[in-house]
Amino acid sequence: MLLLRVTAPFAAFRPFAAGVFRPTADFLTPSAAYGLLLNIAGIEMRGADGKTGPTLIAAGLPPVRLAIGARVFPERQRLFQQLHNYPVGNTGIEKAPLAKGSKYNIKPVVRAFLSSIDAVIAVDSPELEEKIRKGLRGESQRGYGLPFLGDNAFLVDRLEEVAEPISAHWYCRPDGETETEKRRISRLTVAVDREDVWKSRTELFAPLKDSTDAIPASAWVEVAY
Repeated sequence: MLLLRVTAPFAAFRPFAAGVFRPTADFLTPSAAYGLLLNIAGIEMRGADGKTGPTLIAAGLPPVRLAIGARVFPERQRLFQQLHNYPVGNTGIEKAPLAKGSKYNIKPVVRAFLSSIDAVIAVDSPELEEKIRKGLRGESQRGYGLPFLGDNAFLVDRLEEVAEPISAHWYCRPDGETETEKRRISRLTVAVDREDVWKSRTELFAPLKDSTDAIPASAWVEVAY
């Protein structure tokens, strides 16, 4: 097993949504953790076979059994922004000349995000663990970008393996036996299908009331594509 500690000033883990409000999950999701692990390991998740498109999932991705814990719970924040886009059809087309080639449809939007991220990711995947360690040492053949948390403007401050067990509020699926924070229960994305959104997998999770270095069985989830 491998334990990773991840800290960052900001993060956003967005479900599929449309409209002027862009929400975020309450904490790091298993699907986002999986993408981060592949990034570190230098494994391209999208279109790696040269045939699938950039939004499609590549074939042959390694399955990963993981658990996620919060050292400290993040704060939820909001900001207002202008969203620039090209609308569908001819809506607002009369504004195009004034924009001189730029996106001419502008709307105010509200984006939710998290601040003060301090997370632990437990990884149980013999196929992936050594590749992650190589990536942390800078030895993997990474083909793109820096590790980020849900938005490429939200970069990671700390990303390191933890040698000893580390205490955290582990996010568990409600099982009637594990004592969790019911007020923090939320639906987190486990696997994302951008081609057929309805095939995306989500599950209910809630963090433990008390921080512990023992990972409950109900915290482990398999992410596989």
